[in-house]
Amino acid sequence: MSALIEGLFNGISIGSVLLIASLGLAIVFGLMGVINLAHGELMMLGAYTTFVVQNIFKPLGEPWFDFYIIFAIPVAFVVAAIAGLILEKGVIRFLYGRPLETLLATWGVSLILRQFVRSANWLLIICLAVFCLFFFGGMIFSRRRSDWERIRNLAITVLLPISAAIAVVTGFLISSSSVLTKAWFSARNVDVTAPGWLRGGMKVLGFQMPYARIFIIILTIICLVAVYWFLNRSTWGLRIRAVTQNREMSSCLGIPTAKVDALTFALGSGLAGVAGCAVSLLGSVGPNTGQNYIVDTFMIVVVGGVGNLLGSVLAAFGIGIISYLIGSGTLVFMLPGAESLQWLVDILTFFATSSMAKVMVFALIISFLQIKPAGLFPQKGRTAEL
Repeated sequence: MSALIEGLFNGISIGSVLLIASLGLAIVFGLMGVINLAHGELMMLGAYTTFVVQNIFKPLGEPWFDFYIIFAIPVAFVVAAIAGLILEKGVIRFLYGRPLETLLATWGVSLILRQFVRSANWLLIICLAVFCLFFFGGMIFSRRRSDWERIRNLAITVLLPISAAIAVVTGFLISSSSVLTKAWFSARNVDVTAPGWLRGGMKVLGFQMPYARIFIIILTIICLVAVYWFLNRSTWGLRIRAVTQNREMSSCLGIPTAKVDALTFALGSGLAGVAGCAVSLLGSVGPNTGQNYIVDTFMIVVVGGVGNLLGSVLAAFGIGIISYLIGSGTLVFMLPGAESLQWLVDILTFFATSSMAKVMVFALIISFLQIKPAGLFPQKGRTAEL
């Protein structure tokens, strides 16, 4: 019984990590139909934001350092939401209704973000700032002309190479400074130190419940309740659900669909940042942090039913518990010693590693989707027809 309770707790804690990582994807993929392969990199940005906030609070000493995680969560949300908003306005907005192009574009963005983290330094930031200053400044100045629609393409054609050339020349002139060219993070992983009150654990029935995982479970519950309240009780949540059901009719009724799309994508991206903040408490943070979760989060959204939060909750906890029980070998010890079940014991023993357990879970998911291809809670009505 003690082993079973320990397995359930560890499975729930793994499921909580997967759930908080998939909440943002459930909104973006489930409600908007956008396949965002850069979702893992938005988690990575949230994790690195937590690392930066930690370094800001570290010189302050105790007791301020113990509360850095409370400040890191909203900061990670804002940073990832801004990145998602830029992604939506710069790329996704032009690809709605074209899932293949969206998949390829977001995959390219994920590669860019990973390389950006590896190469980020003050020189790169200065060059980007110079480019944005000249390009967007020129665009704003050109918009004042009465014939803006006619010269729009010409303005972009002229401003883009000129702004890029100025940024490159600026970078070349200041590249001799070692301070400006030193990488902030590089390709190596960085460590996030948990506050003192999240270290250690609580002993229950002979096993230890880590405070960090209990904190992640509580944070997941808070995020889940906040998302449910926002989608079902707020004005903008009502608009999001209306646009999801019927975009054309919502636009006719005066709902700003473009703002709804931007807000939805920013919300989903912000939740990915919070997930990155939570994941940073479990291990080191690196450019490939998000890639460890992207496949599992898509599986949760698909198994739970596209756009269904309750389905995502059940799928996340189910996958987390099954993965841990199989990977840790707990199921092997729980089976009776009957010879007729020896074949089952041998199979479970073979899959009693984390990597092989994931293979078995994926096989079970594929089998489940053969029976219920639309997930636990399939969409109904007009949404299912679109």
